[in-house]
Amino acid sequence: MSEVMPSIRDVSISVHDAIVNARQMPPLSQTVSGFDLTMAHGISTELRVLRGERVVGRKIGFTNRTLWERYGVSAPMWGDMTEGSVADLDGRPVSMARFCEPRLEPEIALKLAAPVDASMDDETILEAIEWIAPAFEIVQSIFPRWKFTLADCAAANGLHGRLLLGPRVPVGAWALGLPGVVLRLSKNGELVETGYGHNVLDGPLSALRHLCAALVGAAASPLAPGEIVTTGTLTDAWVIAEGDTFSATYEESPLGTISASFIP
Repeated sequence: MSEVMPSIRDVSISVHDAIVNARQMPPLSQTVSGFDLTMAHGISTELRVLRGERVVGRKIGFTNRTLWERYGVSAPMWGDMTEGSVADLDGRPVSMARFCEPRLEPEIALKLAAPVDASMDDETILEAIEWIAPAFEIVQSIFPRWKFTLADCAAANGLHGRLLLGPRVPVGAWALGLPGVVLRLSKNGELVETGYGHNVLDGPLSALRHLCAALVGAAASPLAPGEIVTTGTLTDAWVIAEGDTFSATYEESPLGTISASFIP
């Protein structure tokens, strides 16, 4: 290893500075002696303190198995979402200035009304969900050219940049069909990719179960009522350029269509 940083706290300060200032840095897997997923989770915990913002939910990343080989990972990971990183889609352009190499992911988000755990079946989980919403997650990489390990991603708060929420839809029997959702993603008026609800670990509710189990396994804070969870991208993560407008239509569901435009 070319560099050894003395403590999880010190590494966390460096990662926090990179995220806040949209500054890239070498992957921790190349610079920190003994860096692994356990250390990454410790860094993620420290980031909660350094951010100083109220955590309002979690994002799950790499639930779409079709992308694992492309990004060199072999499992999902997660990150925190805070009151400063979750917003409603309101028609106003979104600035890219605060993000490193931003990309866009069309996702399905949900809000918990009651506790959930990995033992629940779909029907029981739905009873614990207040609403479901279409969403765009802006993901970013503080590691140049999106080259990293899974542990690097976990340490960088799951690559989370911002969650942009569409209209909330009340939960109903329709939600049992989330794996069958067909997602049509367009960029600047042209269809660029079709994704599916089952891409995210066989469906958003399955992805939620995975997160519950993973948090227990990492001795992390469990999900709590009131938290928002976004369950992973149904397509690839698309590079965002100045002036781009993306729209996503969620067919086979009442989630409708959302859109977002981007400025520097």
